[in-house]
Amino acid sequence: MTNPFSQPFEAPIRKVESSWIDLNGHMNMAYYNLLFDESLDAMFNELGIGWEYTKQGVGSCFTAEIHVTYLDELSEGEPVRVTYQLLDWDEKRLHLFGRMYHAKEGYLAATSEQMAIHVDMKSRRAAPMPANVQDKAAAIMSAHKSMEHPAQAGSVIGIRRKKEQTA
Repeated sequence: MTNPFSQPFEAPIRKVESSWIDLNGHMNMAYYNLLFDESLDAMFNELGIGWEYTKQGVGSCFTAEIHVTYLDELSEGEPVRVTYQLLDWDEKRLHLFGRMYHAKEGYLAATSEQMAIHVDMKSRRAAPMPANVQDKAAAIMSAHKSMEHPAQAGSVIGIRRKKEQTA
């Protein structure tokens, strides 16, 4: 039997909408974030901590930190495929890495590294995920730990300068 977690989670394919296009003629940066967020919601639904779980008022996942890298343009009407790899987790947090591809041409358009925190909606504080979700996270981590670590993961924003050469 094939392990359902042996590959990164894949969200349903979307198309770039005309309202997402900016003055530069490509998808605006805000909509890369929207697609990553909605794709992660689909993964959370699979984990059992998605919309139906959140509507119960017990718990939810909040984004604590996110780092998006824009690598290539996407244009109106183009199909987009988003995948998520679990890099690490503990009882309250999920460290995730998303990749956004042009679904037809296959090129990598953007990446998103994210730390999600499970929150008790009554106290509005970080709290352990339900046991069944932790079991799924452990199974996913077991499968994903052998995947190549993304080159963009853990990157820091800054201007890299060449060391001055001495004469």
